Amino acid sequence: MPVSVLSAEQEQSPAGTSVADLPLIATFEGGERYQAGIYPVIVLSGSYREMGCQYGGLMKPELNEEYSFLMDSLTNQGITREEIIEEAGQVPQFYPQRIKEIFAGMAETTGLTTDDIAFLYYGPIFLLFATPNQEAVPASCSYLAAWGDYTKGGSPILSRNWDLGDSILPLTEWYVLAIYRPNDGSNIIATWSPAGVRPETFMNNKGLFIADDNCGREDDAPETRPEFITEYYRFMFDYSDLNALEAAINGTIPDTGWIVDVAGPDEAFVYEKSTNRTVKRTGDGVIAAANHFVDPSWNLPEPPEHSLSRYSNLLRQAEEAKGMIDAEKMMEIRDVCIEDGGSKFCHSDLGGGKYSSNHQVVFEPATLTLWMNVMDKDWQKVELPSLFSNETLK
Repeated sequence: MPVSVLSAEQEQSPAGTSVADLPLIATFEGGERYQAGIYPVIVLSGSYREMGCQYGGLMKPELNEEYSFLMDSLTNQGITREEIIEEAGQVPQFYPQRIKEIFAGMAETTGLTTDDIAFLYYGPIFLLFATPNQEAVPASCSYLAAWGDYTKGGSPILSRNWDLGDSILPLTEWYVLAIYRPNDGSNIIATWSPAGVRPETFMNNKGLFIADDNCGREDDAPETRPEFITEYYRFMFDYSDLNALEAAINGTIPDTGWIVDVAGPDEAFVYEKSTNRTVKRTGDGVIAAANHFVDPSWNLPEPPEHSLSRYSNLLRQAEEAKGMIDAEKMMEIRDVCIEDGGSKFCHSDLGGGKYSSNHQVVFEPATLTLWMNVMDKDWQKVELPSLFSNETLK
């Protein structure tokens, strides 16, 4: 985003100041805003309330623009603002206190209420299900990780696509890489999502990665449970190796079925989670996931063609590139549209409307190097180690 969109409350930063070769654009109450190509990068430090305040102050114009877009889109469909806010107010009811503190901080510095912030958090889901002629989401996301004999250096290279209907594409204007550096001894984490929206792509300073894919099944818990995706904050803040992360995933029963994509500095896994069972999948140097449970013990019907083809294409592409996969090669794999034998939705026909890979990520856990993009825009590289540094934390 251009500097001109920054709010008056932000302090302009000295020219030439940078971290990880990113220019520092503004600061707000101890938070910092950098620029990585066309994407803002915000670094938040302190308590969870303070980090929320910094997020809101550094991203105030974007958060308000995005809020207006989402609210206008829904009210234009005949839904009243009162109905929307009443529903949104239920979203954080069972959220961890840390997340509620972040919400409260954002509300303090944006001019939005905590219910408005909760609406933003779940805004894409509200929008998807209110879009005319858009059937219930038939697919969402995919994952490919390679390591060992498949990569040039043996270390894992992983990737994910976040796929949704094209009604969500306007949100690509408000993406932000957010770095949370809490002062309570927890891990430092990064999230990649539209501003204020529930992240589904997380990394932490220990080289752990977690994301998710729609499992393609109707599988809702019989009783109230915390929302599983928001538990990713806890997983990333609290766990520092794959064994501990696996125990946390196994010990958390979801509110609905998910495919959970996990990687660390040495290997990668996929967890197929229903509301009453978890199956871990491993691979001999390569693993993929789309929108169906692969393990045969589920004894499920044949998956839909769009999921099976993307899953098969990813494994075929990895096999064809065996021994040559680095970040550049992984991005090449991920940039092939499904119509051309790849896994990327490129304004593709699906579920009664157009579908696209809203964002993509390639990540090297061993070096904490990230490449990110949004649909129809270029990839951007960001070196995370200096952004993850806690030298300035009090």
